Amino acid sequence: MNPVELKYNKEHEYIKVEGKIVTFGITDHAQESLGDVVFVELPEEGATVTAGQAYGTVESVKAVSDITASVSGKVVEVNTSLMDSPDLLNSDPYGEGWLIKVEAEDLSPLDSLMTAAEYESFLAEEEH
Repeated sequence: MNPVELKYNKEHEYIKVEGKIVTFGITDHAQESLGDVVFVELPEEGATVTAGQAYGTVESVKAVSDITASVSGKVVEVNTSLMDSPDLLNSDPYGEGWLIKVEAEDLSPLDSLMTAAEYESFLAEEEH
């Protein structure tokens, strides 16, 4: 079950909004599809991310996947725990496994994201 307070995109990433601070992460479905995560590459604090553009990668035993920003803004916090423990993405994607926090320039791109219920439907359709 995906947390209802989050928004989701078709790349299986979640977005948590707290005022103008937006937390990015990958969904439980994404980590399950990837398998064991062995390395995460993230931008540094102070870097700028652009909506629709890749800002880092998640490397697993199966593949390397780009992670894409849902909004543009400045990176205000990076989950440095992932450098030593990338497996947090597997064990706790919605908690300790978050990726970065961004101070959003504009929250309107989030309007096109899915709710938890819409994401569940999207997953069901994708499996058929």
